[in-house]
Amino acid sequence: QVQLVESGGGLVQAGGSLKLSCVASERIISRYAMNWFRQAPGKERQRVVGLSWTGARTYYADSVKGRFTISRDNAKNTVYLQMNSLKPEDTAVYYCAASRVIEGPYDYWGQGTQVTVSS
Repeated sequence: QVQLVESGGGLVQAGGSLKLSCVASERIISRYAMNWFRQAPGKERQRVVGLSWTGARTYYADSVKGRFTISRDNAKNTVYLQMNSLKPEDTAVYYCAASRVIEGPYDYWGQGTQVTVSS
């Protein structure tokens, strides 16, 4: 069973940066599309960014364009989410997910990491 483990969350002031990591238990990062979702309290889970397995296609939600960047290190079996210029509304639990195609369905999920942005 593939496992995805996120890390890097924490508390940061508005305008600050965080870099999340998602490590896979098997070498799927290079063969799957990787996505980051987030879910704030009382809200639905939202797809934030995505990266196709070839790297040719990306997806960025309008709310994070120009601030968030997804990247991948196949050798480390890790996908990253660099988050800059963070806003209080970015506060959420962030999840990574793997899928055969960037649009889903999503086959594997991590357990999530909390990101809290203070004003």
